[in-house]
Amino acid sequence: MLNNKIHSQIIKKKSFLCVGLDIDINKIPRLLLTLDDPIFEFAKQIIDSTNDYAIAYKPNIAFFEAHGAQGYKSLEKISKYLNSNFPEIFTIADAKRGDIGNTSQMYANVFLKDLDFDSITVSPYMGSDSVQPFLSFKNKYVFLLALTSNKGSEDFQELTMSNSAKLFETVIRTSSRWKNSDKIMYVVGAKNTKEIKKIRKIVPNSYLLVPGIGAQGGNLKEICKFGLDKDLKLIINSSRSIIYASDTHDFAQIAKNEAKKIQMEMESYLNKIK
Repeated sequence: MLNNKIHSQIIKKKSFLCVGLDIDINKIPRLLLTLDDPIFEFAKQIIDSTNDYAIAYKPNIAFFEAHGAQGYKSLEKISKYLNSNFPEIFTIADAKRGDIGNTSQMYANVFLKDLDFDSITVSPYMGSDSVQPFLSFKNKYVFLLALTSNKGSEDFQELTMSNSAKLFETVIRTSSRWKNSDKIMYVVGAKNTKEIKKIRKIVPNSYLLVPGIGAQGGNLKEICKFGLDKDLKLIINSSRSIIYASDTHDFAQIAKNEAKKIQMEMESYLNKIK
């Protein structure tokens, strides 16, 4: 199911672009602020204008939770809009959850059942029992945080263990042996281009979600050099450089143009795959 849904979109659109919906109400066009639900309307127009180039959408949950009940309603409407109008496109709840088993089960119910996202980002810090509830749903998947791009990633993720492996490598190897590990994919920040090659060798059959191109400065060419292979198990996220490319009345068209630019570059790399 997963391979068919994502892979077919990559082939059809010649793209492996995920558009991140990190919707800051202070950055969206002011002309939308008079509407009943400006966050949903902004997301809808971004989705309508970029879906020819995007294989996935990734709402960042914090930007919705910040608005309380109204934010949840907006998130719910976005999920329903995607599932109803673009069921072939993969959806990712960027929630970064991970807690003791019964708490994780509640989080899993919310995002994978009630909101019906295809997948969710999860922190592995508390171990297997904190992740297993997310892996218990049919045709639902987990993006496990492996190696991120923020400065603080050096505090823990890049620590060298007694066996000379980095902690992030241990996390990946250990989680790949968990029950239902075929539903696990991994988040690898865009700055970690050379580590992507190492991670690809550890989990050759897993999709890698790489956030950080565009506004965060990730280099698409370098990421593809180390992470893109014949199985095409790569998803690259861009958020701000697409959705905030303009704050004028034509913001959706400008976002479309930016998404197309990324798709065209991705297509050039896909054409080199043998």
